[in-house]
Amino acid sequence: MTTEPAKAVAACGGEFWQEGRDGLLQRLGATPGGLSDVEATERLKCFGPNLAVTSLRRGVSFKIAKRLMEPLIAILLIAALISGATGDWQSLIIIVLIVLASIALDVFQETQAENAVDALRRTVAVQVTVLRCGRLIEVPVREAVPGDVVALHTGDLIPADGLILESHDALADEAALTGEPFPVEKLAAPENSAGDGTASALFGGTSLVGGEVRMLVAATGAQTRLGSISRSMQASEPPTAFERGVHGLGILILRLTGFLVLFVLLTQLVRHGLSIESFLFAVALAVGLTPELLPVVMTVTLARGAMRMAQRQVVVKRLSAINDLGAMDVLCTDKTGTLTEARIAHVGSFDCDGFESSRVTELACLNSRFCSGLRNNLDTALLANSEGDDKTWRALADLPFDFQRRRSSVLVARGDERVMIVKGAPEGLLDLCDSLEREDGTVEKLDDAQRGKLLTLFEAKGAQGLRLLGIAQRPMPPGTHDLSRDDEAGLVFAGCAAFIDPPKASAGVAARQLAAAGVRVKVISGDAAPVVRHLAETLALPARGLMTGDEIAVLGDAALAARVRDVDLFARIAPEQKARLVLALRRAGHTVGFIGDGINDAPAIHAADVGLSVEGGTEVAREAAAIVLLAPDLRVLAQGIAEGRRTYANIMKYVRMGTSSNFGNMLSMALASMVLPFLPLNPLQILINNMLYDLSEVGIPFDEADPADLAKPQHWDMHAVLRFTLVMGPLSSVFDVATFAVLLGVFGAGTETFRTAWFVESILTQILVIFVIRTAAPCWRSRPHRFLVMTSLGALAAALILALTPLGHPFGFVALPVPLLLAILVIAALYLGLAEILKPLAMRAEGKRRRGRTRHSEARRFRAF
Repeated sequence: MTTEPAKAVAACGGEFWQEGRDGLLQRLGATPGGLSDVEATERLKCFGPNLAVTSLRRGVSFKIAKRLMEPLIAILLIAALISGATGDWQSLIIIVLIVLASIALDVFQETQAENAVDALRRTVAVQVTVLRCGRLIEVPVREAVPGDVVALHTGDLIPADGLILESHDALADEAALTGEPFPVEKLAAPENSAGDGTASALFGGTSLVGGEVRMLVAATGAQTRLGSISRSMQASEPPTAFERGVHGLGILILRLTGFLVLFVLLTQLVRHGLSIESFLFAVALAVGLTPELLPVVMTVTLARGAMRMAQRQVVVKRLSAINDLGAMDVLCTDKTGTLTEARIAHVGSFDCDGFESSRVTELACLNSRFCSGLRNNLDTALLANSEGDDKTWRALADLPFDFQRRRSSVLVARGDERVMIVKGAPEGLLDLCDSLEREDGTVEKLDDAQRGKLLTLFEAKGAQGLRLLGIAQRPMPPGTHDLSRDDEAGLVFAGCAAFIDPPKASAGVAARQLAAAGVRVKVISGDAAPVVRHLAETLALPARGLMTGDEIAVLGDAALAARVRDVDLFARIAPEQKARLVLALRRAGHTVGFIGDGINDAPAIHAADVGLSVEGGTEVAREAAAIVLLAPDLRVLAQGIAEGRRTYANIMKYVRMGTSSNFGNMLSMALASMVLPFLPLNPLQILINNMLYDLSEVGIPFDEADPADLAKPQHWDMHAVLRFTLVMGPLSSVFDVATFAVLLGVFGAGTETFRTAWFVESILTQILVIFVIRTAAPCWRSRPHRFLVMTSLGALAAALILALTPLGHPFGFVALPVPLLLAILVIAALYLGLAEILKPLAMRAEGKRRRGRTRHSEARRFRAF
């Protein structure tokens, strides 16, 4: 027998349960008695080992090369080489160490994320029992092949995807794949026709929690559902909002640097001809525009944010995710575990008229207490609140639950009274009843009209998100001590016990907090539409619209991206559709977070800008996530978002200060080089100015953020940064030109005096303006962190000591007369005052640009990558 037909079937995967038992056996070339050892060996060679996850890890050299291609890193390395060429070996060493530390941290974080793939390998059993040559033997899971017949018992993990040939009261826990807490009944597949949905299918990575089955293996390894999830996690996901922002900043600095360098070289060529000194001056300008400390500022800011978030029960695994969390404007979440308690609770019982009934609850608890056999989570929920039940009843006999009858019965006695109590699926139980019990205890004949009313009642309760368990009873003759299945007839229908996965008391409040913070909550669930809609109504979620998995399946990617913006509830969503929804939202320009706890959530977690899981989630979900919540509570997430926005605000302070101040400073020197017979600063003085200014900003990560920065999602917007730079940078250049005029026209300064005076004016205005532009509020109303005050004033003091004392003579500095120093102070004061006046214009322009263009520009950048 050749294995090629079987390989073709297994390789295509798909909905194998629709072929029916005989059809699948034929196409796999298998029999219910299993394979021979020779056939199994041949198929193992053909299909390969049953490993749902194969390692596709990139080498360290590839990861390093990828980061070296980022514009910002390339600029820093070029700046380091230039510093070395000009003799500034200290700057070269510092920049190279910063870059290497940043790359090492990123590589380490990526390696941690790849551990998610390793976690998948640990979700399957080590050994499995298979039929080989007509006998049951134990083989390693990796040796199971399509066509094998596997014997599984309660507690076993499912080793592969397959079709059930025999089933005895089987229950499967598929929560890891579906996220739903209820065990799923599993039935044997029909011989000559397709089964009822996936009721006859089992999937690798899930477990059998009740009964026994024999399963025909239909797909192994990468062809299973677990394997498809693994492949999606190993795929290259689009860059996150943080990565796009850093990339955009690098491109912006590269453009500004190129403009200034070419401008200076051109003017020097026209006026003096190209010389070594003018070339070194131009490259020093390039270094001056380079934010050498940006990796340090970002790392320290993010690390400080991670420490503060840890105090709020949020563990950050990937530091850049903090920024993405602050930029997040859409949060996708399953309902189970985050919006609900992820446990089954008995919420009451109702009679045939729909009224609350303690009588029905009493009957249900008696059945659950005395019935033997498999006890499910519905029984557990009933008995959790049955301490006050009547203890005078005793059990005489019972008929345990089985999936053919779909009910359980007990015979209880109290004195000479005998009553049979039956519970099961309401619709099926109703077919065994010929009477119903009213609220006052009277019994009436059950006619067709009454049946119709009861079925309507069941449907209405189901639309409220309730799971129902029908309760019926029948008085038995005195002296009865046994039960048979024939006794389960002529019953009196009493009502139903109602169960629910209860909503979390905090979920509604947390969702409204997120909405107030500009984060839209979208519920993605495998439940039916009425259940999802009822949950949203119960929690008072500010939700719009509803889509089902069937509607999503017929939409292309572009159409889906257009639809998902205005829809907040998604029902009957297949596991593979979750990641598609996340990517559609990202294509629509949103920064998306996804919170999940199951294996099926891992691809969506991986695809999101911010992947989140909870401490009680599966290991795969936790490993795929960048952030883990120690408490599955959205209120904790709301606090984490505030921290993310705080870190973003501080990073942007450095970006705005660095680009605007450096650009203004370098522009001033470029302009001065056009009219001065000498360079306004020598290359070494430019590098000293840049180094001291960067050191003054080391305290930024510890600074507080304005309330406005915490109120809404914050997105990287290089248009806004450029606008700020073009407003505040030239402003400083105007006062630099005024300084040039005063130095030359009033004081007649020589070369060394000019350079010293302008160095003092430049470093004075650069550092002090930090306290002006660090906040959108008036600077006297927003107090900076004391560490920022220390680093800024400390760097300023060092600069003044170096420039105005004999320590600066080796660097070309000379002492300045007092009148000249007073003139510099007046110019600096005027500059700071005007900067405070113009600051609202620059920042208002930034906010307007962010609100108007962020989403569209993000969408374009997403597609560009």
